[in-house]
Amino acid sequence: MSFTEKDGLRYLTFDSFSEHGLSHAVFTRHGGVSEGHCTSLNMGLTVGDQPEKVIENRKRSFHALERNIESLSDSWLVHENNVHIYDQPRTSAEKIPPKVDIILTDNPEVSLFMRYADCTPILFYDPKNEAIGLAHAGWKGTVQNVAGEALKAMAERYGSAPENIIAAIGPSIGPKEYEVGENVIEAVYNSFGDEADSLLPKFGESTHFDLWAANNLSLINAGVKNIENVEICTGINTQDWFSHRVEKGKTGRFGVLLALPA
Repeated sequence: MSFTEKDGLRYLTFDSFSEHGLSHAVFTRHGGVSEGHCTSLNMGLTVGDQPEKVIENRKRSFHALERNIESLSDSWLVHENNVHIYDQPRTSAEKIPPKVDIILTDNPEVSLFMRYADCTPILFYDPKNEAIGLAHAGWKGTVQNVAGEALKAMAERYGSAPENIIAAIGPSIGPKEYEVGENVIEAVYNSFGDEADSLLPKFGESTHFDLWAANNLSLINAGVKNIENVEICTGINTQDWFSHRVEKGKTGRFGVLLALPA
């Protein structure tokens, strides 16, 4: 893991992805033009920010990575495990992006892009078949095995084998900040069975959910051997990241960009 500062923006990159020349970044909240609760590099259009400022923020982010803003190919996040494959970049005529939490491509002209504010970013790269994926895993996506579904889709579409995949888990709400109720606890046990206890640590009298460990476990159980997990908590580090939970819903969204070398 490394941090880069460029053109006023600060973003995180994964060493395992940089070694392969992938264009990628997990952008912090610094370097944009948004104000108030969205200060300053907000990427979300549905959080009370001015659209023109969000568009400017996105342009700045793409410029920092030397990617064409017209290559932006994103999704409408719905906290499920459905997949969309981008054979070509999403065009401006497609006003509503696909309602999925997993997007894939093998086209270097496509820049996969998602927005987060506590949910877990999971990035995938298959160096053998030159394919990539980006996933969004909150608690619902995690118990629905978003990580495993992304790998299954990459295998079906690109012939990707889990043992060849390089995966990375980005900043999200950490276990100390993520107290959960009985509905989540039950869902974790239904999904992970005997392994659930290790994913539901106790802090005092309350039960918390460890999204980092859960998604890491899902990747391992699917056969992935190369995983970079940064374990940065958005809730503890709101000076750098937007956190929906800690900021009580009044916050922006940070962006994650992933693209194959042009």
